[in-house]
Amino acid sequence: MTATAPAPAPAPSPDTKTDERLLKASPLKKLMGRPELGSVVGAVAVFVFFSIAADSFLQTNSLATVLYAASTLGIMAVPVALLMIGGEFDLSAGVMVTTSALISSMFSYQMTANVWVGVLVSLVATLGVGVFNGVMLTRTDPPSFIITLGTFLMLTGMNLGFTKLISGTVSTKSISDMEGFASAKDVFASTITIGGVDFKITILWWLGLIAVATWILLRTRVGNWIFAVGGGEDAARAVGVPVAATKIGLYMGVAFGAWISGQHLLFSYDVVQSGEGVGNELIYIIAAVIGGCLITGGYGSAVGAAVGALIFGMVSKGIVFAEWNPDWFKFFLGVMLLLATLLNHWVRKRAEATK
Repeated sequence: MTATAPAPAPAPSPDTKTDERLLKASPLKKLMGRPELGSVVGAVAVFVFFSIAADSFLQTNSLATVLYAASTLGIMAVPVALLMIGGEFDLSAGVMVTTSALISSMFSYQMTANVWVGVLVSLVATLGVGVFNGVMLTRTDPPSFIITLGTFLMLTGMNLGFTKLISGTVSTKSISDMEGFASAKDVFASTITIGGVDFKITILWWLGLIAVATWILLRTRVGNWIFAVGGGEDAARAVGVPVAATKIGLYMGVAFGAWISGQHLLFSYDVVQSGEGVGNELIYIIAAVIGGCLITGGYGSAVGAAVGALIFGMVSKGIVFAEWNPDWFKFFLGVMLLLATLLNHWVRKRAEATK
C-alpha cells in the first residue's frame, strides 16, 4: 500500500474568534474599560470650572474644606458602591448614621459609662442593623429597595421616639464632660495640621476605606464574589459563590461606614439631632453612580465612588466660594448625575466596541 500524506489542517476561518483571555489588551483599552474613567474626566472638568469661577477655590484652606466635605460623604459612598456592585441598595444608610450617633450618646449618658463603652455598643448595634438587612434580603422575596425602605422607616421612628423618651427633647444631652470624650474625639473628629493647613481626620478614614475596598475588589476572592453576585445571582450560586454570606457582608460594610460617620457626627458637635440623615442615602447612591457604578450591579469601583464624592465636595463648596445662591446646589447635583451617567454609558460602549 502506498502511504498517503496526512491531510493538511484546515486554515482558520477569518470569522473564528480568539479567546479574549489570550489577547494582551493595550493600555488604551484597559483605560477605556475602567469604570471610574468617566468620573475622573468629570472631576477634572468641575475642578477647572470652579478654579476659574471662584478666585478662592485654589487656596489650600479651601481645598482642605473641599476634601472634608468629600470625605464625610465618601466614607459612606465607598461601602454603598460595593453594595451596588453586588446588585443591591440600602435606603436606610442615611438614618443609620444618625442611629449610630444616638446610641453612642444616649448609652454613655444614661449609663454614666466611659464614652468608649457607648462607642463599642453602637458598633455592635449598627452592625446588627446591617446583618438584619442582609438576612431579610437573603431569606425573603422582597427586593432590597423594599426591605431597606422598611428599615429606613423603622430607624427614623426609633431615632425620634427613643430620643424624646430618654432625653425629653429631639436632641441628645451633652457628653463633652464625660470620661473618654477627648480621646474619642481625637479618633473620629480631630484636626490634623500639615504645612499650616488644617485637615479633618475623616479624610484619613476616607482614604483608608478606599484602599481597603479597592484591595478587596481587585485582590481577593471576596471581590470576585461581589462582582459575580452583582452580575448574576443564579449563575454565581451555580459556581459555588456564597451569595447569602456575600450580601450580608456587604450590608455590614455599609453599617460599618455608618458607624464611622455617626461617631464623627457625635464628636464633632457633642449633641445629635434625632431627625438628621434623612435623604442622605440618595446622595450616597448618586456619588456611586457618578463614580461609574451601574444600577443593575456587577460593575463599578471604590475609586470611582470616591471620585464621585470628590465631585460632590467640589460642587457643594465651589458654589459657596463662587458666592452663588446655594439653593441651586441640588440642581447642579442633578445635572452632574445625568451628565456622569451619559458619560459612563458612552465610555462603556466605547470600551465594548474596542474589544
